[in-house]
Amino acid sequence: MRNPEKAVHFEVEMYKKKNTEGEFPRMHLAFGGTLRADNRWVQLAQIIPWDIVEERYASKLCPDNGRPAVPVRVALGALIIKEKLGFSDEETVEQIRENPYLQYFIGKEEYRDEKPFDSSMMVRFRKRLSGKILKEINDLIVEQEVKKTKTYKDEDDGNDPPAGGGNRGTLIVDATCAPEAMRFPHDVTTLDEARRKTEKMIDALHTANPGEGSKPRTYRKKARKQFLRFIRNRKPRENEVRRAIRTQLQYVERNIRNIKEMLKAGDPQDLTRKQWRDLRVIQEYIRQQRKLYRERTLGGAGRIVSLAKPHVRAIARGKARGMFEFGAKLTVSLVEGYACVERLSWENYNEGTELTDQLEAHRRRYGAYPEVVCADKIFRNRENLEYCKERGIRLSGPKLGRPYGDEARKREQRRIERMDESTRQAIEGKFGEVKTRYSLDRIATRLQETSEGAIQMVFLLANLARVLRIRIADIFVRFLGYF
Repeated sequence: MRNPEKAVHFEVEMYKKKNTEGEFPRMHLAFGGTLRADNRWVQLAQIIPWDIVEERYASKLCPDNGRPAVPVRVALGALIIKEKLGFSDEETVEQIRENPYLQYFIGKEEYRDEKPFDSSMMVRFRKRLSGKILKEINDLIVEQEVKKTKTYKDEDDGNDPPAGGGNRGTLIVDATCAPEAMRFPHDVTTLDEARRKTEKMIDALHTANPGEGSKPRTYRKKARKQFLRFIRNRKPRENEVRRAIRTQLQYVERNIRNIKEMLKAGDPQDLTRKQWRDLRVIQEYIRQQRKLYRERTLGGAGRIVSLAKPHVRAIARGKARGMFEFGAKLTVSLVEGYACVERLSWENYNEGTELTDQLEAHRRRYGAYPEVVCADKIFRNRENLEYCKERGIRLSGPKLGRPYGDEARKREQRRIERMDESTRQAIEGKFGEVKTRYSLDRIATRLQETSEGAIQMVFLLANLARVLRIRIADIFVRFLGYF
């Protein structure tokens, strides 16, 4: 048995307090005063075509007046850092301030222990670098990298493959949804939110014009009690839901009428810009809800599901976790592991009608039609099958009509179908990557243009990460070749 006194004595002897005063100024930098060429941020900076981005970015700014704008490398670099590392705007600025590699990535020539810009500038960066600009950058990078692959590279002179040549490569297409970070859109809850917003507008108008008479009655306490009584019911019946919707609708419609009367006697500037925007959205939302209530329907084209994000629509997906997702619908193409957003829409649409446009875009980019198109069942309509047959393209899946009578041909057809389905799983893996590793599963921006930019940024970053992985693998292979 150990002696307790010896054990204590052993622990006291092993502990030695360090004197940390004044050590940081003399700390040795591991990179010896220079940045390592194999660092991920240094290599990412070499991949992005900054000159082309500068041309697109400059078109958004005024060339004659105004204060000097932040360089495009700072703007795009900060957005890439934020998305890749998952930081907030404030944390992104602090990380750039502390890390010399991040400062090099945004174009700084020397390390400076100061904020490169204020965190509020991140909002302007997202507005200036729109989704259209980021899509052009992504398409340019993908086109350059795909043409370097063995399938699309011209082995004779290294130039682009000639237009009208034989079919080559595999095109994988599919659709997905980019859900927004928002509350589930329950009608009664959204009506309660609209009621509270209109009540604040009435309060603001009455405060700005106190001599115009007494403030209109809003019945806010009674309306709030009725709403709380409804939401505490876990399984309300259909008639109870309709009663709650009707009651909240009447309160909001009454408030809107009072607001219009108060605006006639007052000044429109008594409401803020945000309140005016909310008022327009609420008026349209109430009109839609009244129509749905009368017709006893649940949805329609252009239905608003969020007052804060009126551009968001319900996208029918039919997944196991829910029949609907609320966000933008995307049609994505995958070539040699690189993904491009072919269409982004906030309204629901049939992605099967988009295949011919994607095939023509593929031919313009790479000079030839694909040899194989791996797509879901919805793409296999007669128009697409005839279009692909005329151009010598094999569209995945079983053929239309009667099956083959020959048993050998049946087995061969099933083998090809299994192979195509296995190839098509690559785009499902890409969706899993951008939704788990990046932020495509929860778009946290508020405006429509900034949400579109955030979606395009996710795919741009995923493609840059693939380029970086391929370059690192090539360096490793060349290193092994020396031995």
